[in-house]
Amino acid sequence: MSKKPEKATLTSAMIEEQTAAFLKSGGKVEQVDKGKSGRFDAKGTKQIDLKAN
Repeated sequence: MSKKPEKATLTSAMIEEQTAAFLKSGGKVEQVDKGKSGRFDAKGTKQIDLKAN
């Protein structure tokens, strides 16, 4: 019987540490307008057809 892997726990303190390290290393944070993902897809939208053919 195999054990379930432990769930990764990410605390707000860990996020703050990682963010500080990222900014210190020269990383920049870009603000994205509400409702936008900031992602660009050159292929256009992806639509899924749920009808069984």
